[in-house]
Amino acid sequence: MVNLRLIYKIIGSLLFMLGSLLLVCAVISLLYKEDDLVAFLLSALFTTCCGFILKYLGRDADNNLGRRDSYLLVTVTWVVFSLFGMLPFIISGYIPNVTDAFFETMSGFSTTGATILDDVEWLPHATLYWRSQTQWIGGLGIVFFTIAILPSLVGNGSIKVFAAEATGPMRSKMHPRLSTTAKWIWTVYLALTIACTLSFYAVGMDWFDSINYAMTTTATGGFCTHNDSTLFFQSAGIDYVSILFQFLAGINFMMLYTAVFKLKPQSLLKSSEFKLYIVIIVAATAWFMYLLMTRNGYGLEHALRSALFQVVSFITTTGLFNDDASQWPHITWVILGCLMFVGACSGSTTGGFKCIRIVMVFKVLRNEFHHLLHPNAVLPVKINGIPVPRQQLSTLLAFFAIFTIMLLITAAVMIAAGIDNTNAIAIALSCISNVGPSLSTQIGPVMSWSELPEYVKWICSFLMLVGRLEIMSVLVLFTHEFWRDN
Repeated sequence: MVNLRLIYKIIGSLLFMLGSLLLVCAVISLLYKEDDLVAFLLSALFTTCCGFILKYLGRDADNNLGRRDSYLLVTVTWVVFSLFGMLPFIISGYIPNVTDAFFETMSGFSTTGATILDDVEWLPHATLYWRSQTQWIGGLGIVFFTIAILPSLVGNGSIKVFAAEATGPMRSKMHPRLSTTAKWIWTVYLALTIACTLSFYAVGMDWFDSINYAMTTTATGGFCTHNDSTLFFQSAGIDYVSILFQFLAGINFMMLYTAVFKLKPQSLLKSSEFKLYIVIIVAATAWFMYLLMTRNGYGLEHALRSALFQVVSFITTTGLFNDDASQWPHITWVILGCLMFVGACSGSTTGGFKCIRIVMVFKVLRNEFHHLLHPNAVLPVKINGIPVPRQQLSTLLAFFAIFTIMLLITAAVMIAAGIDNTNAIAIALSCISNVGPSLSTQIGPVMSWSELPEYVKWICSFLMLVGRLEIMSVLVLFTHEFWRDN
């Protein structure tokens, strides 16, 4: 059976952490002397009290966390964090509707970046910071943070939690102790965030904007402190800094650690996934540059910057923008939609299908063509010279099938709700890939999602959750076998 006491204990401890983060926002509100101070204080107090209650309920729990417990823990934690994380929005009155507040918070923690706010610039500084902070916490995973900071809390279940929350089909460790691996990964994440903050400040942002944009850029989330995203600044320097750190955040953090901290950059060049990531970005950028220069009259540098920014933003599922892509040739929408689907590298903060799965699909297709000519040949699928188990190939097929089915069903429901076909598909793909901005002018990069019916917002919130946890970790909870005693 499920070890509920241990789940209570872990979630209680995580709520203490969430309460502390809410107090940080209260301090910011106090410094700026704005009206959301009480909302953050009450939210922190209520969150901490609930944490004490859950810790009390789990006081006698052992640390034997099973695989079933891990999947339930990860999913419930993300839902609980979104429920408590929406309290400041509701109490302050800046997002009084429960549906909208939950949508906004889930969009933050899942690093989707879709927003129901038509004007974010009227929000107080602490509330803006809270939105950015939700994305930064969700970037690598809420429970993954526990493995790095409090490894004893999950005991021998750390590997199972990592498997339930990590992105991508192939989850290798750099160190025999997963807690050490987690600390190394968080070191990379923190270093990227600090470097991004300093870079933004160096090219003209103030400290508040630098910190907020750095958190949402390295988390590949896309929440902004201005309605026009980075377009607000009209700065080529800021655009190029954004491109660089979005690109870096899209690389597998384990490989990034090896390349940067262990001074082995050749490890990146040996990775099939990284090479595909680079090829897609270069090819899409070159095509977009040609179209923008020949059809929209862009100059060379402007075309390069706009094309590269949008390509990197969409393939890393960040959702930042420095141009209005809805005014671009329609063929670019199709390519951006494909980039939303593909995503960047596994083991990064990005969403989407992931480049590693695309590599696996190509290799499977190549082997199938070979089998047509040589039926008796034994052709294993290898990634970076390592054979991929057949079980992982079966999982790949299942993931692609459920990804496609959920996308089509959701799009159909939205069309039935009166949303036009283009928007319906774009919104569904945007949510399940954790991108945020979609492609058309109605729900485009410069507008919010506030026009959607309430039940559609709940569907989108669910899609954000399953997209961030890579679908299977959530849907397994709805199977009969999960709740059987044996």
